[in-house]
Amino acid sequence: MKRIFSTLVVLAVTMGFIFPKAAEAYNFGDYRSETLASKAWVALNEGDIEAVLAYTNKCIELYAAEAKKMQAGLTDYVNASKEEVFSFWALNDVATSLFIQGEAYRRAKMPDEAMEAYKKVIDEYSFGQAWDPNGWFWKPADAAKDKIKIIESGSDIDFGDYTSAFLTTQAWKALADSDVESVMVYTNKNMEMYAEKAKEMQDSLSEYPWQSKDKIFSYWALNDVGTSLYIQGEALRKEGKNKEAKEVYQKLVSEFYYAQCWDPNGWFWKPAEAAQKAIEDLGEV
Repeated sequence: MKRIFSTLVVLAVTMGFIFPKAAEAYNFGDYRSETLASKAWVALNEGDIEAVLAYTNKCIELYAAEAKKMQAGLTDYVNASKEEVFSFWALNDVATSLFIQGEAYRRAKMPDEAMEAYKKVIDEYSFGQAWDPNGWFWKPADAAKDKIKIIESGSDIDFGDYTSAFLTTQAWKALADSDVESVMVYTNKNMEMYAEKAKEMQDSLSEYPWQSKDKIFSYWALNDVGTSLYIQGEALRKEGKNKEAKEVYQKLVSEFYYAQCWDPNGWFWKPAEAAQKAIEDLGEV
């Protein structure tokens, strides 16, 4: 009997990350859906799977019913003011919590559980939207579809937090590894998500921003989309696809000319100027 009990204890400890600690072990704050989702993000970034499940399950427990009512009242994504989108708070935070939960399971190498969470977002809370502190909304259901494709394909592609900075960094890494396929995936995802915002920023300018480092960084979408196009052009040129590379360089010059890219050594350079030089080097193709 003692041996059986000991075995059960070992199993419980070994599998502890699957079962969140008792509720009293976590601080749920004011119990608002926004608070719980925010705490879940922090826990995910810290790799604390137990905490992720505690916060996301609490959010789902408290607000799933209201979220489903909000979902039932929609036929498409709310595409209005920021305040209007925020008015669907329960739907947004439950969808986000399920996506975070899927990410936690995926990172814990539990693909079946991750797939279940992602599919629940898509099937039950498809019109939820998540606010990014950079100033835009993204769609957990669309992100969940990406994650499902990645799991099913066995790919090691990782869109991380879907920020333009993360996608651009991943594209640089793929270029350094001569992994053209991954370069295209990361850069295309960046353009899919941020090209519209980048064009708004481009159209607001009549010269390169120069006032300060922070001022230049405030044009984050323009900078990262422009840089992504440059990376894509470089990848195509390395592969000998000069015509396609030239088209990408030209798109950068024509549509995102005022993009700037930060060099870790402490300075900004201009992707469009580098692209123009590459176009000249390629000549007629």
